[in-house]
Amino acid sequence: MNKPWLQDYPEGMPQSIDYEVKPLYEALSRAAKDYPNRTAVSFIGKEWTFAEIDDAARRLGTMLQAKGLEKGDRVSLMLPNCPQYVISFYAVLYAGGTVVQTNPLYTERELENLVTDAGVKIVITLDLLYPKTLRVSEKTEIQTVITTSIADYLPFPKNKLYPIKVKRENNIVIDTTGSTPFKDYKDFNPITPLDIDPKEDVAVLQYTGGTTGLPKGVMLTHFNLTANADQISNLFYKYNRGDEKRVLCVVPFFHVYGMSCCLNFGVTNGYELVLVPRFEVTDVLKTIQKKKPHFFPGAPTMYVGILNDPKLKKYDLSSIEACISGSAPLPIEVQEEFEKITGGRIVEGYGLSETSPVTHANFLWDKRIVGSIGAPLSDTSAKIVKADGETEADIGEIGEIMLSGPQVMKGYWQKPEETAAVLKDGWLATGDLGYMGEDGFFYIVDRKKDMIIAGGFNVYPREIEEVLYEHPAVKEAVCIGVPDPYRGETVKAFIVLRDGSSVTEEELDKHCREKLAAYKVPKLYEFRDELPKTFVGKILRRVLVDEEKAKQVKQSS
Repeated sequence: MNKPWLQDYPEGMPQSIDYEVKPLYEALSRAAKDYPNRTAVSFIGKEWTFAEIDDAARRLGTMLQAKGLEKGDRVSLMLPNCPQYVISFYAVLYAGGTVVQTNPLYTERELENLVTDAGVKIVITLDLLYPKTLRVSEKTEIQTVITTSIADYLPFPKNKLYPIKVKRENNIVIDTTGSTPFKDYKDFNPITPLDIDPKEDVAVLQYTGGTTGLPKGVMLTHFNLTANADQISNLFYKYNRGDEKRVLCVVPFFHVYGMSCCLNFGVTNGYELVLVPRFEVTDVLKTIQKKKPHFFPGAPTMYVGILNDPKLKKYDLSSIEACISGSAPLPIEVQEEFEKITGGRIVEGYGLSETSPVTHANFLWDKRIVGSIGAPLSDTSAKIVKADGETEADIGEIGEIMLSGPQVMKGYWQKPEETAAVLKDGWLATGDLGYMGEDGFFYIVDRKKDMIIAGGFNVYPREIEEVLYEHPAVKEAVCIGVPDPYRGETVKAFIVLRDGSSVTEEELDKHCREKLAAYKVPKLYEFRDELPKTFVGKILRRVLVDEEKAKQVKQSS
């Protein structure tokens, strides 16, 4: 096929890569061999070398096998960005298991749905989350819960003060009776990694939404993820493996973006991972000034938060050389201002859980186009098709984006029909609408799916609607994303009440917070007598979206 974007590939960025078909865990084992004494992970004032992280991962791998883990078994990692996550991720792979990415913010209901679908056997989580995990384990196939504390990996005296702080802020005493302590791995010998088939064996189950709105497990093989790590590395054509670079890891590892652009990319290249457990502007600014990271993958909301901090001028951000912005459109004002204060480059990229995730990006130190998601990565093919799903659209014509490349998923976990609906003759139907410009750069116009991206998190309307429908006062509910200056989008719910019923916004908010992670809870409500529908009774979500857009235009004029 014609690939006009190749003409703009920078010198030093190959159009094709000679991929080595290898297990994903090879990234860590090779880094430990090549750079044993180099800092691999730094976390709130404490550091670990590649040799130390590798040894811990191998010992934990042996412990997992002792707990009954067999090849192909699924292990849920429900952790923030911390050393235990890095160790656990590679331990599962060394032991031949599959990592199930799990958001620590999930409610019991969400966690139960995920572990049931995945058939999770072991969960590794924070001690703070153990009560929730224990209750879920009693209703699912979970056999072992391994608990760890943030304090275990903090330097003195923070490790002594942390439990006091937790008790004061949360008014709880941590009790992990019945769980297996994470630190027990030290009693085991290092594992000999299991042989796996990189192109067939699934390294990660990354849950995402789909046409039904219910989460699906995206099966990402070892080869999918090693290939995408190589493709991302290729974007950094001025960097080399082994350079003493540091990656600021603010994007959560449990998110496919953080896993590939921070964890896999960093370890593959022997770079230091500067871990930040959650995004708080002051903490991030202090970390940048102290650790001087070079690469900062993030979402627009993160960059906006930093730029709006009143104490920004107190901090030196000049170490930042490169940023790839994902998860939502990057406003030109944010791009220009962030580059001004750092002296680095920030470009927009694009990807999906189904593609490991990165498929497109503007070139970091060469051509970029404002408003564009950039050009396809090395060995990635992209095209726009018309409504029939087959005929290729003309240049500039809007249609569905189709993708092909080594990073495209194996399929959806135990969902052959949904897999067949999106994987067609070697191409992935993304569900996103866009067009290709004459220069081969791509542009997103809208999302075919109704997904909302709030603060960088994917939010699926049907999931929220199902919770709203459970409230006895709600007759009908539909959710959409509306523009938000900080979060990119926020959730708005339209409600029709049952005859004779009443409910307040505060009551609905409380109802939702009991069943949904905070970022999914609607921030806006509008009560109506009826909702727009088709003649067969299907609610016309798009009409509501258009009405909100019209309001925005009117307010800004």
